[in-house]
Amino acid sequence: MPAPDHVLVVDDDRGIRELVCAYLDKQGLRATGVADGRALRAALARFTPDAIVLDLMLPGDDGLVLCRELRAGKHRAVPIVMLTARDEETDRVVGLELGADDYMPKPFSVRELLARLRAVLRRTRMLPPNLQVTQAAAMVGFGDWRLDTTARHLLDADGVAVPVSGAEYRLLRVFLDHPQRVLSREQLLELTHGHDADQFDRSIDLLVSRLRQRLGDTAREPRYIRTLRHEGYVFAMPVRVLEGAP
Repeated sequence: MPAPDHVLVVDDDRGIRELVCAYLDKQGLRATGVADGRALRAALARFTPDAIVLDLMLPGDDGLVLCRELRAGKHRAVPIVMLTARDEETDRVVGLELGADDYMPKPFSVRELLARLRAVLRRTRMLPPNLQVTQAAAMVGFGDWRLDTTARHLLDADGVAVPVSGAEYRLLRVFLDHPQRVLSREQLLELTHGHDADQFDRSIDLLVSRLRQRLGDTAREPRYIRTLRHEGYVFAMPVRVLEGAP
């Protein structure tokens, strides 16, 4: 029997922390709660969780600082659901840009949190069986760009890293593994966000638009991502496996 998914809950509110951990344990997951960034780092030194629930408002380093740190370190692939008492759109966008996989404002339903955790875990695990080109090498080239799949860096022609959000990175990975193949909006949404997450990015079209901006692409004269009306999108640029580091 496989071990239950281990969720690390980071929240300085003891009541919320214990409530979430107790509910997740009851639902068949394993939950560990910590109160701040220092305890988070100590926990990560002992084990690698399958997912992290991260509060934005924490004493010391806040959730945005910790999210950035996680995405730059060896735990970069662990999915993150961010919590906050503030429901400002700017906070949600910044959290997603830093690499959070989902975002929930407080107060929240623990039942909904469980559904979102299961969704991000499912999306994270949907990618490996589909990996083709990017699974073959750490460095992948397309047009004037390179993607370092180890460091999760998008590099321009001069080797300068261009920041991408977690969702943008996943979308690019999907495109690079399926070049010259039409992918529907439903397929792309499920692989990058899950059907219930479009409230943050509004639609897969907005995410594609953001990725196009990163690549210097345009919808009118696209080099990389073409739109096929009523069908979806296709990554038009040939993809090549590169040897060595950038």
